[in-house]
Amino acid sequence: MRRVNVRTILGVHPGLILAALDVLGLAIALYLSVVELQGGVPVCGPIHGCEEVARSEYSRIAGVPVAVLGVVLSLVLLTLALAWWRTDLYALLLAHYGLSLAGVIFEAYFMYLQVFVIGAVCIWCTSYGLSLVARFVVALVVWLRGAPTTA
Repeated sequence: MRRVNVRTILGVHPGLILAALDVLGLAIALYLSVVELQGGVPVCGPIHGCEEVARSEYSRIAGVPVAVLGVVLSLVLLTLALAWWRTDLYALLLAHYGLSLAGVIFEAYFMYLQVFVIGAVCIWCTSYGLSLVARFVVALVVWLRGAPTTA
């Protein structure tokens, strides 16, 4: 396995930045999962749309709440980010990048469904999607900087 010297972002290892974003996404997905599994709908405050999205046929895939899939994805991404931070194995960054890209693609599709099919937008779902975009962008920036020299 190839270890690389990692260039920091603002003095911080990018793996820690990814981990922080992963924890944020995990917290959002956990909230949505707990509410969904208890049969409720997320509280959106003055912004409406969460109830419609949560009760739509698109809130589950093969009977599994989409939020639960978000928990699984966030846990995997968090594990990859922390492992990359500890080991500097470039393959772990690439795995995080690929999975976060897949998540962003799904979130784009889910946003399309919310806006054009369901006719309502869930602020929690959108926040989770933004956390995925941020994770993808950080991994992309590191990847675009090029594989650093071997340690």
